[in-house]
Amino acid sequence: MNGSFRLSMTWLHNWGGLVVGWLLFCVFLTGTTAYARFEITRWMQPERVEATNSPDAAAAAIASLSREAPQARRWLITMPDERRTATQVYVYNPPGIQPAFRKLALEPADGRPVQARATFGGDFLYYFHFDLRVPGLVGRYLIGAAGVALLVALITGFVIHRRVFWDFFTFRPNRSRTRLWMDVHNALGIIVLPYHALITVTGLVPLMLLYMPWGLQAAFGDRPAEFNTAVYAEPVPPAASGRAAPLTAIEPLLAEAERRWDGGRPGWIVIDNPGDAAATILLKRTDSDRVVITPEAILFDGTTGTVREVWEGTGGAAATRAGAYGLHMMRFADTPLRLAMILCGLAGTAMIGTGQVYWVIKRRKREATPSFGLRLADGANLAVMVGLPIAIAAYFWANRLLPAGMAGRETLEAVAFFAAWFLAALHPALRGVQRAWGEQLATAALLWTALPLMNALTSQAHLGMTLSRGLWGVAGIDLTALATGALFGLLAWRRVRAGGWRTSPGQGPLRDATARVK
Repeated sequence: MNGSFRLSMTWLHNWGGLVVGWLLFCVFLTGTTAYARFEITRWMQPERVEATNSPDAAAAAIASLSREAPQARRWLITMPDERRTATQVYVYNPPGIQPAFRKLALEPADGRPVQARATFGGDFLYYFHFDLRVPGLVGRYLIGAAGVALLVALITGFVIHRRVFWDFFTFRPNRSRTRLWMDVHNALGIIVLPYHALITVTGLVPLMLLYMPWGLQAAFGDRPAEFNTAVYAEPVPPAASGRAAPLTAIEPLLAEAERRWDGGRPGWIVIDNPGDAAATILLKRTDSDRVVITPEAILFDGTTGTVREVWEGTGGAAATRAGAYGLHMMRFADTPLRLAMILCGLAGTAMIGTGQVYWVIKRRKREATPSFGLRLADGANLAVMVGLPIAIAAYFWANRLLPAGMAGRETLEAVAFFAAWFLAALHPALRGVQRAWGEQLATAALLWTALPLMNALTSQAHLGMTLSRGLWGVAGIDLTALATGALFGLLAWRRVRAGGWRTSPGQGPLRDATARVK
């Protein structure tokens, strides 16, 4: 980083962006799918594609749990809404009763177990977005480091492109291939720059206590329960009394909560010691009806229904964090705003991808014989930018092809995702990068374009049904698959026109990775 300030920033932007670019591409792409997280889950459970919410969901869930899990020490109920059409229930049993923990999905209307194929649905891609599905906290630390690197890349990119606004409006019909990739990269960075800055900064906030825990340790020391009670409205559950007592009716408590929250709806119900005289019922407000999602909760006596404690938000620092978290998650967004966020997320993904491709093409022009690092970067671009979409398509295909009643099928869907991605990463080493680009682009086009057809052959939730009945969220998955397939088909066609499947004379698949693009 010798030389002028601008040259130093250029070096930092190029190399800092390259090192984390592949990880950031994965984060942006899977994070973009999180805006349609619940719609993806509905598509992946075609048996329930027309399911709706019910005003009796809470009472039905409690009645079902009273029959099926009366011995539990805690019931945690996630309420359904317009987008989430199943009541998610978590049952925690006392010590000595196995299993210690169970997760159930219930029908909102009557509390019956959901009769649909087991799947992780959109949750798999959502969690991959911030933990890479890596056990422990390693994935979250990596994502945090990548987020900081992206913030640096945005700042340095703005510094080094001094004429970016002028260049943005400059028409260059005869520009070179290298210049084209750079112009696209710059344009995508400028068009949605506010979104990039917002999503990067707010993405670091939810896990800030993981990265910088010292303030928490100074204020609460070794008393995490007090922190959870004060900041997250999660009180320490009382000990069971050992005296049986029925739970109070839930409907008056829901009405009281909505009155106090000016129409806000409960999103979670936590019942400790159900069926015991020491039972408590905690109602926590949903985070889908507001931007600043400070914890608002009411703790009721579980047998009498009297109010024990009320949380009405916290101080300024916690509200700032809650506002940043709410802006990052965008759960308050209606359909038009979510569509806008999806387009911004795709633009961010493309910005990162074009930057990675530009780095490779620019250095190919400089190196007479491509170095190992250049060949590795080119292969990594292919494995991530085409391999990850192939893996996501394989995840959807597995959802339809695996038998609906198979045990552990949700795990096998995830295995299909990682297996397809591994094969896509291995493919360039076996076929050569130049051939592999064309072959993988064609594979991605085929998988995505044929996905709606395969859906129509294996389920009743096809485009004809979803469009005719106004199920636009579910139909959007098939329509997006067609658009994605068309995009990859166009890229594959252009690759063929450029001779992307030809192997130079005297080169085998492995040596083909060193072929220079003219």
